[in-house]
Amino acid sequence: MTAHRRLRSAAGLLAVSLLAAGCGLSDELDRESDPGRRPDTTPATTPAVPSMTVPAPVRTGALPGEPTRPAAPGTTSCPASGVRAEPGPVDAAMGLRAMTVRLTNCGKEIYQLGGYPVLTVLDEDREPLDVQVLKGPGKITTLDDPGPHPVSLARGESATTSLVWRNTVTDPTTTAVNAPFLRITPVEGGPKTVLTVDGGLDLGNTGRLGTTAWKKAG
Repeated sequence: MTAHRRLRSAAGLLAVSLLAAGCGLSDELDRESDPGRRPDTTPATTPAVPSMTVPAPVRTGALPGEPTRPAAPGTTSCPASGVRAEPGPVDAAMGLRAMTVRLTNCGKEIYQLGGYPVLTVLDEDREPLDVQVLKGPGKITTLDDPGPHPVSLARGESATTSLVWRNTVTDPTTTAVNAPFLRITPVEGGPKTVLTVDGGLDLGNTGRLGTTAWKKAG
């Protein structure tokens, strides 16, 4: 073999050795930077788009100062009197109106009732109007009335009374009454509560409001 041919053979061997050494050096550098890394035997593929983790929404209800949902009316507050009066919706048919008022004992003591509530119809300024309050609904409509009888309410128990009137206008010279407020006293000398009536007490010019006696709610 000539010297020239031997030189070419040696150069080829050197190139192969350098290529092999280069691959090993790259692997060695990788192992130095990450000693726990295992050799990657997975075939090369097109790099996937990195996935993104969307953080879970933060609950704002626990943040200080955030307003809370208001409590349902009449479920948490209790007047100093220990009883809470609440008006129901007004039912209307052929000029006849009816409304139920519920009285609930929210205090600690037994509350005693008997007979009819004391009612006063009030105008927009909460001034009394000249309205005749009837004990019993008989002069206005046929409606069951338990009549005066003792009613004892323990804490959490309720009693109801029904109010009836007619929206009748028979005298055009008299101003028809449509009162937004009603003051109710459960018993003579008891605590007074002013209620806002749904749609108002539209008494026309009849000037009469009938009521049933208190009865214990079922």
